[in-house]
Amino acid sequence: MQQQDAKRYDVVVIGAGNGGLTAAIRVLQGGYSCLLLEKHNLPGGFATSFKRGRFEFEASLHELNDFGAPDAPGDIRTLFRDLGVEDKIDWVRIPEAYHMITTDKKYDCTMPFGVQAFIDKMEEYVPGSRPSMTAFFELCEEVRAAQAYSNSVNGNTDSGYMKTNFPNFVKAGSYSVNQVLEALKMPPAARDILNAYWCYLGVDCDRMSFLHYGSMVIRYITRDAWMPKMRSHEISLAMDTRIRELGGDIWYHSEAERILTDDTNAICGVRLADGTVIETRHVIANCSPHLVFGKMLEEKSVTEAQVRATNARTFAGRGFTLFLGLNKSAQELGIKSHNYFIYDTADSVKQYDLMRKVATNHVQATVCLNNAYPECSPEGTCMMYFTTMFMSDDWGNVTETDYFKAKDRIAEDMITVFERETGCKIRDAIEEIAVASPTTYARYCGHPEGVIYGYEAADWDALMPRLMMMKEDAALHPGLRFAGGYAMRSSGYSSAYVSGDISGRQTVGDLKKEAQ
Repeated sequence: MQQQDAKRYDVVVIGAGNGGLTAAIRVLQGGYSCLLLEKHNLPGGFATSFKRGRFEFEASLHELNDFGAPDAPGDIRTLFRDLGVEDKIDWVRIPEAYHMITTDKKYDCTMPFGVQAFIDKMEEYVPGSRPSMTAFFELCEEVRAAQAYSNSVNGNTDSGYMKTNFPNFVKAGSYSVNQVLEALKMPPAARDILNAYWCYLGVDCDRMSFLHYGSMVIRYITRDAWMPKMRSHEISLAMDTRIRELGGDIWYHSEAERILTDDTNAICGVRLADGTVIETRHVIANCSPHLVFGKMLEEKSVTEAQVRATNARTFAGRGFTLFLGLNKSAQELGIKSHNYFIYDTADSVKQYDLMRKVATNHVQATVCLNNAYPECSPEGTCMMYFTTMFMSDDWGNVTETDYFKAKDRIAEDMITVFERETGCKIRDAIEEIAVASPTTYARYCGHPEGVIYGYEAADWDALMPRLMMMKEDAALHPGLRFAGGYAMRSSGYSSAYVSGDISGRQTVGDLKKEAQ
């Protein structure tokens, strides 16, 4: 890696993942200079693609939540519009919400987008569910409205206004998904089907905040899900282009090794692995606090409060993904859906517990992108990717000598489960295969234990407590903010973009205050 010509920047963003890219654009739009550092040779982090043979695989994105159509934009399309990247990307709409199958044979359900269509389909599967489903979506609309108000005042909400205008939001704030659904008298089967999205947040429904889940579901069902035609890397490249248009700098092959501090422990710069030093007073880290406080921030400036706040948190799911390029079309193979959730059981608590161990985890969230965008692979072929998570570091018990055999065993199980539960015989059509384990994710993005979901958003560390603690978190080290999956909004593409938006705008606010 060649040394760069160092200069002073108002802000240095470490990591060109979704949150870091967004934060850099917001800093530049605020009128300040910004350098984005990335140790890889490409932007995006998990938001990328890779080629095997004649297939270009999506690395991680199943579908982008809260995007919406051009004439009815969701929050993320609106954000992309504000960032100046929406029109740089070709978009395709996902055809259905999800197809949920449980291997205990209780459920095989395909659910549509659109509130009324969703309620109608649920009534078909679970007669008598309509009143509780209607009440659920009404409550979710109030949740969304309350969150929109909170965002409009940068989190400085008026408690009286909240109680008057969003009373049910306030009432539901401390309850779990299952507690609220039981209070709505939703039939158990309807709860099971409705809760299919739980794995996208990585917390079982006994511990997941209703406000978090309800907020996600209403955005999915009312605003559909979308996907870039050229995979998630199209978003990353569009943001790279936008940063350069705004006069920002991006250095690839440039690993940030140390966040430097002065005699008062204030941030004064960033040192790269090659020795280059960049002067700055503000850093936005698109990486985990464990990495920042445990390795990057100068040891003399690491406080007990930082260590305690970081170590009190729990890592969320560790990722494992199987990628298949098939030499037959989805139609020939009988693959009808874009997005499958295949669970052992619809009981999220039991399923979460099974996902703690490699040997007992048979869950998969599986995508066939061709059913949303047929031209994504050569004619007469299709691509699939199968993802699961381990809810503990059990993969860390896999020995070096057993590593490749373990990957093969899990990949074999994923294929077997999919064929058994869908009736689609895909094995003989496999032309290309690739497997990413937690070790792969740890190496590629530097995430501890191969975590792909940041910190688990449950109990005291759920979404709402995080949002309420933003000021306290920023005070752990002034001049340092976080973006991405480990930040206040937790895991997921949409949340990572929003976290970058928030951290970027907050840093602009910090700079303006300093100038006064």
